[in-house]
Amino acid sequence: MTVQRRRLLGSATAFTLVGLAGRATAQPTWPVSPVKWIVPFPPAGAMDVIARTLAEQMGRQLGQTFVIENRPGAGGNIGADAVARSPADGSTMMIVANGQAVNRYLYRRLSYDPVKDFAPVSLVAVVPNVLVVSAANPARSVADVIRQAQANPGKLSYASAGNGTSIHLAGELFASMAKLDLLHVPYKGSGPAVTDLIGGQVDMMFDSITSARPHIESGRLRALGVTTSRRSAALPEVPTIAEAGLPGYDLSPWFAVFVPAGTPQPVVDKMNAALLAAMKQPEVKARFAVIGAEPIGSSPQQLAAHLKAEMDKWGAVIAERGIRAD
Repeated sequence: MTVQRRRLLGSATAFTLVGLAGRATAQPTWPVSPVKWIVPFPPAGAMDVIARTLAEQMGRQLGQTFVIENRPGAGGNIGADAVARSPADGSTMMIVANGQAVNRYLYRRLSYDPVKDFAPVSLVAVVPNVLVVSAANPARSVADVIRQAQANPGKLSYASAGNGTSIHLAGELFASMAKLDLLHVPYKGSGPAVTDLIGGQVDMMFDSITSARPHIESGRLRALGVTTSRRSAALPEVPTIAEAGLPGYDLSPWFAVFVPAGTPQPVVDKMNAALLAAMKQPEVKARFAVIGAEPIGSSPQQLAAHLKAEMDKWGAVIAERGIRAD
């Protein structure tokens, strides 16, 4: 019996060790199937171009297929809700913008928690906004615009692509810091807003460089200042708003990648490494430059800290200005 017991115990121990070894080697692999990349805004915008550029490069590097799926609507909330409900296995990614930090304050009800329902992967790019006026506008500087607004309280208008967009928030931050009374005119997208700006129906706009640059280069719009803390390589001759008349001003529209909460950390780390490698490629940098995007990779922890800082900043501005998106 003693010999038999020893044999049984030895077999059990060997079986246990094999099982443990199997689990040790069965770490989550990624990607294991076509990866769905949700873009919560329509095609052709800066966010969509960035996602498609990175997906193509990552697919080439990893020998895997990345499928872009546009889920526009409600300031990005429809796409975010879809990702929050997706399996946490690395099969679904999402690119987001500032809305991930501000929608909690803009909407009375969200079907998801922007922090608890997602795991951060990496920051990917900044696309500055730029303060523009029509060629017919006499303003030649940010200081000129401030003087115009001070002389005409409540009358100087600025267009946006809709309530709660970075274009809108740029104007609200400008008004708050300069202590101005501006008239906000929201549109359903940047295109119609720019059309009316060129036509003189509104006075100014804090548009994305992506959509504003062609009109600046054609002479139909005049650029007065970029919203970021540093000058943009896309418009190097244009000063920042901070250096052109409003010290301390900084709005840096950012894009980042998140996945459903609970995605295994080894998978998140592999995604992060793949994104950082893609952003270093010359063709990616060239494509980003066309739309005025500046690549900025980060660790998941850095993205988490950035999201918190942005939520703290914009939560205060939105509360002070009484901004609502619904």
